[in-house]
Amino acid sequence: MAAAGLVRAARRRSRQFFDIFVAEIPWTVSSKELKEYFSQFGSVQRCQLPFDRDTGFHRRYCWIKFSTPEDAQNVLKKDSHILEGSKLTLKQQTHRRRSQRRNPRE
Repeated sequence: MAAAGLVRAARRRSRQFFDIFVAEIPWTVSSKELKEYFSQFGSVQRCQLPFDRDTGFHRRYCWIKFSTPEDAQNVLKKDSHILEGSKLTLKQQTHRRRSQRRNPRE
C-alpha cells in the first residue's frame, strides 16, 4: 500500500512544470548549492537534479522551479552564471499541455 502512494507522488512530481533548465553543472555541485545560488534571484520552490543509478553521480543538468515567473525572469536577465569555475547553460522551459505536444510520447 505504501509503495502505491510513493508511485502516485512520483507521478505528481513529474507532471510539475519547471521554469529553468540548467546544464553543464560541475560534478562537485549539489542540489543544495544550486538552490542556494539561484535563491539570490527569487524564491526557489524546487531543484530537481537527477542522478545516474549506475555511477552514483548526478547527470550534470537540473530543473529549477521558482515561486513566481518574475523570479525566473530575474535569472534569465543575468548574462552568465558561473559555479565553481564552470559556466552554466540556462534555457527557459516552455510550458505546453500534453494535448499541444507534437510527439504524443512526450
